[in-house]
Amino acid sequence: MRKLFAVLKREYLQAVRKKMFIFMTLFFPVLMTGVMALPMMLMANSLTGKQVAVIDGTGQLRDAFVKTPKTPAKKPQNELPVDLAVEYIDANAQDPTAVAKSYLGRLTSRENDKLDAVLVIPGDAFDGEKARMNLYSRAATDFITQQALGSAANRAIYRHRLIARGIDPDSLDKLTRNVPVDAVQLSRSGEQKKGGELNFVMGFILAALVIIPSLIYGLEIMRGIIQEKTDRVVEVLISSMSPRQLLIGKITGVALVGLTQVTVWILAGTGLALYVGTMAATAGVNVMQFLRPIVFLYFPIFFLLAYFTFVCIYAIGGAVCNSEKEAQQLIAPISMIMMLPWFLMFVIITNPDAKMSVAFSLSPVFGPITMFVRTLVSEPPVWHILLSIGVSIATIFVFFYVTAKIFRVGILSYGKRPTIPELWRWLKVA
Repeated sequence: MRKLFAVLKREYLQAVRKKMFIFMTLFFPVLMTGVMALPMMLMANSLTGKQVAVIDGTGQLRDAFVKTPKTPAKKPQNELPVDLAVEYIDANAQDPTAVAKSYLGRLTSRENDKLDAVLVIPGDAFDGEKARMNLYSRAATDFITQQALGSAANRAIYRHRLIARGIDPDSLDKLTRNVPVDAVQLSRSGEQKKGGELNFVMGFILAALVIIPSLIYGLEIMRGIIQEKTDRVVEVLISSMSPRQLLIGKITGVALVGLTQVTVWILAGTGLALYVGTMAATAGVNVMQFLRPIVFLYFPIFFLLAYFTFVCIYAIGGAVCNSEKEAQQLIAPISMIMMLPWFLMFVIITNPDAKMSVAFSLSPVFGPITMFVRTLVSEPPVWHILLSIGVSIATIFVFFYVTAKIFRVGILSYGKRPTIPELWRWLKVA
């Protein structure tokens, strides 16, 4: 036991003293926030400063594209983003396609009057059954500009059609006004909770905190084993302890490293949540409807279960391979299968009690991640949670047993990577 603890201590201290560990512990949440927020900011600012020409073949859609002052008595018909500059061209009684030719050259121009897009509205847009608008731009995937211009044009076309048939568009807007729907979760105790959108986001964030450290530190164990094999250090270690002690010490030590890092993140997040919660409480918002206290109990449990499940596979990869490239080729297809819950996370979060979600949460390997997400967004039966934990623990014991046998033979094996039949023979003779 003393030797096992010595390995555990060495692995733990060797990792936490690295500058990269300190940097990632302190700044990884900031990096993750930036990675998640940056695409949203780019999408929000994607229309900033864009110059667009609208060739209107009907000659009657000026109000949809030319900004008009807003008066208290009447809301403006123009609902385009404020940063989208539109150059409106009335092409009534002309061929809008021919008129557009002189503007298309400005799409590729480098002059100050260059355009980012040209929208061509056909003259028969009001009554033509086959009428279609064309948007010319330098990028075929500029869906945001296409959506903004298309929506503005179609709203104006709807209004003109209604006016032509003697219907007041404003009255129709009031009659067909949508009534918003609030998502309310009804717990088994009868408590009502709102905030479905935030629960959806929290599900993704906390699931990532379970998966990402497991993968990172699984790779660390694999690389460490390969490095020790390459440097022949493992031969010295095996001479003073059993392969099982070495394996358990390495896995447990690195598990504590991951748990230390995640604990720091949770404490920092808890401090921020308490501050935000206090501010929200003064505004009458109950933040506990988004994140229940029981989550802080479930998180370390399912984190450790997911970690030990993943890490055994990576330990096998390090034991049977002689280089990191070989190990990655061996582990990559297995990791893709083990990551299935993450690929199906949208379905699991939106349908936590569906048959597929329940089956994944009660199955080996997939159970820790899926069940943790289910506890975040719903209230699964207690026996589901206990069964998932029991299945995961049994899976870990089986994985440890198999890993220890393969590790015992593979840690001192060099040369060609073993085949599946050879691994089976190792299991039987070890």
